[in-house]
Amino acid sequence: MLEIFHQEFVQNAFLAGTLIAVISAIIGYFVVLRAQAFAAHALSHIGFAGATGAALFGVSSLAGMFGFTLLAALGIGALAKKIQGRDVEIGMILSFVLGLGVLFLRLYTNAANEAVGVLFGSILSVTQNDVILTFIFGCIVLISLLVFFRPLLFASIDPEVAEARGVPVELLSIIFMLLLAITVAEAIQVVGVLLVFSLLIAPAACAQHMTKKPAGAILLSILFGLAFTWGGLFLAFTTKYPVSFYIATLAAVTYFIVINLCHFMRPHHLQTVKHPNKEVA
Repeated sequence: MLEIFHQEFVQNAFLAGTLIAVISAIIGYFVVLRAQAFAAHALSHIGFAGATGAALFGVSSLAGMFGFTLLAALGIGALAKKIQGRDVEIGMILSFVLGLGVLFLRLYTNAANEAVGVLFGSILSVTQNDVILTFIFGCIVLISLLVFFRPLLFASIDPEVAEARGVPVELLSIIFMLLLAITVAEAIQVVGVLLVFSLLIAPAACAQHMTKKPAGAILLSILFGLAFTWGGLFLAFTTKYPVSFYIATLAAVTYFIVINLCHFMRPHHLQTVKHPNKEVA
């Protein structure tokens, strides 16, 4: 195992995976808190269309993903209030965008291998330049979150009260969606479009079942994200199965273990109070 780490592609995989796991875990905390998992799902599918469209026009797939997801994020962020409860309409748009991606793929069949990487992840093919780009964009996301952390947290927990107190809720929504778009485009490199929830949603969801304190939940989310990513990489290097499969499996199994443990432990904190006519828990 130690000899494996002398390989450049292994080093790049761990560096990129670590960066993306940390960024996805932090931004994922706000995604779960704001109940915008469907928006993250939408952006991942839009990223697929962007990647295949970019290949058709001879542009980098990463550039295509960033371009499409950022444009979509602007629209979703600006129309945040108007699109609430419109899951059917958003679902139809997603179907259209995915179909558009398939059309791009059919028009440029040479991009088939690249499309498979976009759908299922290709962390083992990450280059040093990809790691540098991931680090740069990751710093942008983290610095932005640090700057807007308090108002974004306030607007995420209680948007009506935040808006009444002068917090620019709509502007924060747009900024957050742009940061989410960048994170989704980065996460696609590791687990692909179909498994982006593994790093973006599962760590934060597990953490928020264990604690309601923002700092504690974010820290736990990061630890879960790193465990899923590093565990998936170690297992992939010692077996013949893909990284994304292991990351997704670890995320899903851990999530169900956490919610069942929390459900099992919660009744022990409640005391049964005797009432003349009934028992009140």
